[in-house]
Amino acid sequence: MTPFLLLALGMAIVLSLVIWLKLHPFLALTFAAVVVSFSTPQASLDNYAENHTRSQIERGKMTEPKATQFKKNFKKLSPMKRVVSEFGGGCAKVGLIIAFAALIGKCMLESGAASRVVLLALSLFGEKRAGLAFLCSGFVLAVPVFFDTVFYLLIPIAVAMAHRTGGNYLFYVLCIVAGGTMAHSLVPPTPGPLLVAEEIGVDIGAMMIGGLGIGLFTVTFGYLYARRASRKYKLSPPKVPDTVHFDTDKLPSAMMSLLPVLLPVILVTGGTLHGIINPDGWEIFKVLGEKNLALGISAMFAFLVLYKSCSGDKEKLRSSSSDAFSSGAVIVIITAAGAAFGGVLKQTDIATSIGSIEGSQALALPVCFLITALVRTAQGSATVAMITAAPVAAAFATQNLGFHPVYLALAVGCGSKPIPWMNDSGFWVVTKMSGMQESQTLRTVTPMMSLMGLFGLIVTLIASFILPFK
Repeated sequence: MTPFLLLALGMAIVLSLVIWLKLHPFLALTFAAVVVSFSTPQASLDNYAENHTRSQIERGKMTEPKATQFKKNFKKLSPMKRVVSEFGGGCAKVGLIIAFAALIGKCMLESGAASRVVLLALSLFGEKRAGLAFLCSGFVLAVPVFFDTVFYLLIPIAVAMAHRTGGNYLFYVLCIVAGGTMAHSLVPPTPGPLLVAEEIGVDIGAMMIGGLGIGLFTVTFGYLYARRASRKYKLSPPKVPDTVHFDTDKLPSAMMSLLPVLLPVILVTGGTLHGIINPDGWEIFKVLGEKNLALGISAMFAFLVLYKSCSGDKEKLRSSSSDAFSSGAVIVIITAAGAAFGGVLKQTDIATSIGSIEGSQALALPVCFLITALVRTAQGSATVAMITAAPVAAAFATQNLGFHPVYLALAVGCGSKPIPWMNDSGFWVVTKMSGMQESQTLRTVTPMMSLMGLFGLIVTLIASFILPFK
């Protein structure tokens, strides 16, 4: 079978198992990886090994003797061992990061740090600009916290705000969605952009910078769309508002609340800049900027904030950390299964096949966007869509594109936004928690998120021409 047929087969397996049989994404991705691995002809494996080692030698990452040994060892691997090897490699790349991110998110929620961030935003922007406060709060909190959880946290505050001030409730809801959903797809350590960056070989710091940059444009677009949509459509808040009272004396300070989010961004970005500038005597930035260490430091700080807020209650500390790692473990195995699927697709030598297509470089970003959008629309999950599309983006990354491969990862992230509808768990979270009817969500949230993704692609395309960073 050709690499393109194997790619189509793998994607068809993932989609059919998730959509029709309702299997867990871990099972679907793992099964697809096994089928592709057993179906890959030996000639494709040999070509992959040859091209891979040549590329590593040219980059100075592998010597000739090591390349020879790699090809010899790779040839001995059975199809199942190749799947297991890629799965283990995926765990090694993202396991600790996701675990630490889950702990940061849980500690921020339990300690009240997340609530403090929201109150800080509201105090900065004022009640008249509450929509902007919800937009910024959603974006900041969605970096370490999953979108569903961010929405759960913010929607009661939006309800209470609408009742207290008479503000436009639909506008508040759309701002929360616009902020939270873009960080979820563009800024690590959220699993989707994290795996895509690792699969393509993009530095996490570069992904953070790029995600924040593109995110700024997309959330601005989302904010403007939300203003227009909220004038056209109306939504009343629930008749009985949720009681949202914060004992501000018991909440962590603004600085302590923000640091768990800002620290990993600052440390990882510092490490990235050190690698570019390479100043003498500043190796500490390189050490602290290592992604696993940076997230570990942030997680320890978030845990200390929780420790202080609960006065050292050991039972609460134990249950909070256990809950965090339980939820994180599910994400780790899904992400690792996605890495296995992507790894065996690479071994089909699909990179060479894509590179042989005339004009493929010019189509790289739109193709990555389109594939992700199709998978997202078909099965609902933005994370699964990004994981499924990552191997294609990685294949493009091996070509002479004329721009930094981070733009491929950003195109995949933007492609995970269209088209949210009934097969998306986030669709139902927004619908049920906000008090919308399904038709209202389809008229407001669905077009907003889809257009934000498309606008993100346009900005990414423009940036790749103006600022190629090659």
